[in-house]
Amino acid sequence: MGALLVAGTTSDAGKSVLAAGICRWLARRGVRVAPFKAQNMSNNSAVTVEGGEIGRAQALQAAACGLEPSVRFNPVLLKPGGDRSSQVVVLGQAVGEVSALSYRDRKRELSVIAQTALADLRSEFDTVICEGAGSPTEVNLRATDIANMGLARAANLPVIVVGDIDRGGVFAHLYGTLALLEPADQALLAGFVVNKFRGDPALLEPGLRQLQRVTGRSVYGVLPWRQDLWLDAEDSLSYVADGVIGRPAPPVGEQWLRVAVVRLPRISNATDVEALAGEPGVAVRFVTEPSRLTDADLVVLPGSKATVSDLDWLRRTGIADAVRLHVRRGLPLLGICGGFQMLAQTIVDDVESGAGEVPGLGLLDTEIRFAADKTLTRPVGKALGHTVSGYEIHHGQVLRRGAAAGLIEQSDGDIEGVVDGPVMGTHWHGLLENDGFRREFLRWAADTAGRDGFTAADGHSFAAAREAQLDLLGDLVEQHLDTEALLALIEHGAPAGLPFLPPGAPPLD
Repeated sequence: MGALLVAGTTSDAGKSVLAAGICRWLARRGVRVAPFKAQNMSNNSAVTVEGGEIGRAQALQAAACGLEPSVRFNPVLLKPGGDRSSQVVVLGQAVGEVSALSYRDRKRELSVIAQTALADLRSEFDTVICEGAGSPTEVNLRATDIANMGLARAANLPVIVVGDIDRGGVFAHLYGTLALLEPADQALLAGFVVNKFRGDPALLEPGLRQLQRVTGRSVYGVLPWRQDLWLDAEDSLSYVADGVIGRPAPPVGEQWLRVAVVRLPRISNATDVEALAGEPGVAVRFVTEPSRLTDADLVVLPGSKATVSDLDWLRRTGIADAVRLHVRRGLPLLGICGGFQMLAQTIVDDVESGAGEVPGLGLLDTEIRFAADKTLTRPVGKALGHTVSGYEIHHGQVLRRGAAAGLIEQSDGDIEGVVDGPVMGTHWHGLLENDGFRREFLRWAADTAGRDGFTAADGHSFAAAREAQLDLLGDLVEQHLDTEALLALIEHGAPAGLPFLPPGAPPLD
């Protein structure tokens, strides 16, 4: 059938959700569709059926297609561990650390890997919906681009560009994105989608007609702002600091449960707490300074791509002291993956930070040592009386557990995680997505915090909420985009003779 690349004027313009929506719309039509992103940069990742890791957005897009996540859907993943370095994950496996400059030297090799993965998917599926990275008009990066126009040119993909009107300046963004592309790239950019529009679409019509007139490209539609589209954010920048996550329903009982999630500088898998945020009466906030912990019932230390560095940040900001005070008051604390590691007595890290032995927060009688090989698993087990599943992505290993109780009895008989008084920790991501466990966890947290008026709601399914969001994305595509034109674009590619828009960018050496 063909393929399509969804690019964006900026990061967070809506590429991921639009690609997911197109995938769900096509899948509901009976099309065998797969997602693809040649290169992603994100610390939000998921474990695949092959035991590798990919960007979480591609895992969500796979779900929209009715597929299990595969390393082929995101062959190159960059996981930033600092301002100037990232871990490189190729076909699901970490292959080393690179700087921004040294990464450029590997682009030719990685481009071949990405193009091979895409060709493999196109031979197996009716269509492949590709997502770009950032903006296609990063002229300083065009010569080594493997995810945007570089991929489109190599695979002859038609391209649509989505712009976020909520940020303002969307017409300039769309026009400028096209006008700064070199001629051969412009020939593949077939049109635009406007995202996050509030108000009467008729007010936008004159601007859309003008955009089509001056560019010679179609506007495939205008997607409305929907405040209920908040699950599975591509990265933590999608969340407002110190703002409530999601749209929590009123409490079932008389009291809210107030949850403070520390927004670490290198936070990973921030989506872990979305399952809590979807519960009635649970107000979940990301926080970045210690005063925000003073009235929290439950504090969560989430995952981190830079455990030792983020632990140092906790101490420098005073949040570490606030967390210790929270526990001394007998209030509940949950550590997930890197956050769990920070709770230890000591951390020995010669792998991620090279810092050697450093003191942890000392809130659990555990010792963590980082291993060269990364743990990538999708385990199952029982916790708090319920069957649970999750996924693990970490270098840190528990060397000493102490006398505290384990949290999870895994199917292989091993014990995972720790519960010690008001402190709970686990390496498992996705644990809170298990409905029965989550309700028991909320009861434990409320009881520990003395919130007798909070009642954990029965019957809420996080998996159903995710499916409903994917269906909503498919509905928005079907109702607000020119789907016949979109199908023609996917099947036949970019129309011939699209006009060149000056000035264009000359090819870089």
